[in-house]
Amino acid sequence: MSDRVPPGFGRDAEGRLLIAGRAAEDWVADAGDTPLFLYDSALLSQRVAAFRAAMPQGLGLNYAIKANPFPPLLAHMGTLVDGFDIASGGELALALEAGVAPARISFAGPGKRDRELEAAIRAGVLLNIESAGELARAGAIADRVGQEARVALRVNPPFALKGSGMKMGGTPSPFGVDAADAAAVIRQMQGRPFRFEGLHLYAGSQNLSVEAILESQRQTIALAGALSAEAGVTLAHVNLGGGFGVPYFPGDRELDLPALGRGLAEAIGDRPAALGRTRFVLELGRWLVAGAGVYLCRVIDRKVSGGETFLVTDGGLHHQLAATGNFGTVIRRNYPVANASRAGPGAGPLTVVGCLCTPLDRLADKVDLAGEPGDLIALFHAGAYGRSASPERFLGHPPALERLV
Repeated sequence: MSDRVPPGFGRDAEGRLLIAGRAAEDWVADAGDTPLFLYDSALLSQRVAAFRAAMPQGLGLNYAIKANPFPPLLAHMGTLVDGFDIASGGELALALEAGVAPARISFAGPGKRDRELEAAIRAGVLLNIESAGELARAGAIADRVGQEARVALRVNPPFALKGSGMKMGGTPSPFGVDAADAAAVIRQMQGRPFRFEGLHLYAGSQNLSVEAILESQRQTIALAGALSAEAGVTLAHVNLGGGFGVPYFPGDRELDLPALGRGLAEAIGDRPAALGRTRFVLELGRWLVAGAGVYLCRVIDRKVSGGETFLVTDGGLHHQLAATGNFGTVIRRNYPVANASRAGPGAGPLTVVGCLCTPLDRLADKVDLAGEPGDLIALFHAGAYGRSASPERFLGHPPALERLV
């Protein structure tokens, strides 16, 4: 496999990789070192614009901070999206520090501690309640601090997003209340100290099939309508989850966004009468930010062992765990990778590894790249689940640098 430079990037006359119109080596010189994550703000804006152009009017867009919590990126996304989804008190602090209004933040996660619930209630953040026990704790805290708790119910749907990289429904789960029990919990949310606002449903993620996503969303909308009727409540909003996948690997194709938008418009248009005034929101993370990111590392050594050539870099799984196949991947495959210092194939396949003392630290297997000590290697689709999703302190190597450009 030769190097793969995705759309949005290019090369100059000397064959150097261009990121945001500037050579990768120049960005590294400015930052002062490698490894380095670069996030292209123009690509982030283009991604959101493509979503807005394809999706039905009025469909909200939330950014899931867990995909990438880098503060400058959060501030930029705050100018583009309608809301933010968080999963911890730490992410709440990051969102508030980035200038996100509490009214635009929703908080999911099955293990919210009392101090996190209290911080969210005091701030006026929407709590996606995951169990009857969590509801009781939130109610007691709201009573104690004398402040109404904004709540929605996260429902564990009885179906999964078929073909999903990570299924979030259709099985026993720590996430949300089972659909069969949801109406009873919704009734407990009526009146002080709660302000009930709607539902959160998430059936799966990282899916590249338009029809699978639409089938899941049709079921989600139908379930929301049934729960609204059963509980006798009006739903101000329904968070439909996301599931939009990113084409990381050879043979993967980008989602047909216009087709997905047409299908979602039809599904929302055919919603049950009980949801006639409900606002729908999609929660996306990876799909919004992955393609805007590049991870740059420097080749330290080139060696041959058993007839196989290795490029040893100063990067690795302590920064880019997902690219090494150790973040939920069953079969390891290469992310798009390129030599950022020069174009063209090498003398034969080689393997790019990191600097850690573990055989798991493989960034790219048997790729046809030019590569010598001193060259920069670029791993693409690095904008999501990179530095913050990796064991950065493992073996004591320094953290990667980050820049929004």
